[in-house]
Amino acid sequence: MTFKPMIAAIAVSVSLSAPAFAVVAEPVTGRWITEGGSAIVAIRPCGQQLCGTVERVLKAPANAPTTDVNNPDPALRKRPLVGVPILSGFTDAGKDWRGTIYDPKSGKSYRSILKADGKALSVKGCIAVFCQSQRWTRAS
Repeated sequence: MTFKPMIAAIAVSVSLSAPAFAVVAEPVTGRWITEGGSAIVAIRPCGQQLCGTVERVLKAPANAPTTDVNNPDPALRKRPLVGVPILSGFTDAGKDWRGTIYDPKSGKSYRSILKADGKALSVKGCIAVFCQSQRWTRAS
């Protein structure tokens, strides 16, 4: 009998019609307490991407500025730190989220990678291949 060619044809058609399972990064939206507990950052959708703003300053060193004094744009240096966008352009890259992070302490922006793991968020800021990481915790 000629069952082998028929079985092979069925197996090929089934494998071609089976849906591909895409890897999707764990959601990172919500409120996060930064490493050291200095602020709460709220991550929300911004159009098709995600962004994050400083929602609240929890701990500030004595005599620390309350505005974005190190911003490279002089017109933005007087804006309050609360409300400053520090995460922008984040998109789902499969296992993680990729975008840009702004550091108000230095006034510089870096390529960034976010990865959620339950109640923790790994936050990386990178220049070329050199990265620094922080671990943020989910705020209740």
